[in-house]
Amino acid sequence: MQCPFCSDEGNRVIDSRLARDGSEIRRRRECDECGRRFTTRERIEETIPRVIKHDERREEYDRNKLLRGIEHACVKRPVSTAAVERLVDRVERALHESGEREVTSDHIGRRVLEELSAIDALAAVRFASVFRDFSSPSDYEAFFAEIAVDAASGGAESAEADAMGDTTDERPEASVEGTVRSLRAGR
Repeated sequence: MQCPFCSDEGNRVIDSRLARDGSEIRRRRECDECGRRFTTRERIEETIPRVIKHDERREEYDRNKLLRGIEHACVKRPVSTAAVERLVDRVERALHESGEREVTSDHIGRRVLEELSAIDALAAVRFASVFRDFSSPSDYEAFFAEIAVDAASGGAESAEADAMGDTTDERPEASVEGTVRSLRAGR
């Protein structure tokens, strides 16, 4: 392991801990050359299916790409980085457990949208606007109606989110109603 500061390969582990529900090992290291400390993380390399894009291209699944997209949707929203990480972990776990060798980007997007709707309705709208390529206000209105129906049909997702600690001060139902009212009022 190379030191990120001086690029020397001599270092020692000074602390190891389990992180992220035991699926990752966090190691604190100290460089023998410069004496600076840095953190490394070890994860089991799981075989996650390849992603089939809308134009039929195939590419490797990229966790960072998914994280960036979700984080972008959650900008200036009361959604913690930890909640986003847990969301991506749940999506990855589902992909891994599916046993499929390839999965469509549409499948991943729908799963993220479902999870994100339970955490923050406005972040879900932002994600959906890119994922579903909204081009008119009626696209947004239809999406809000869809979320409102899901929220009214039971709190299964909300209960799961509560259990996972993914709640915010704002309930998804209230966010949807307030956002729909704002849209209709032209704000």
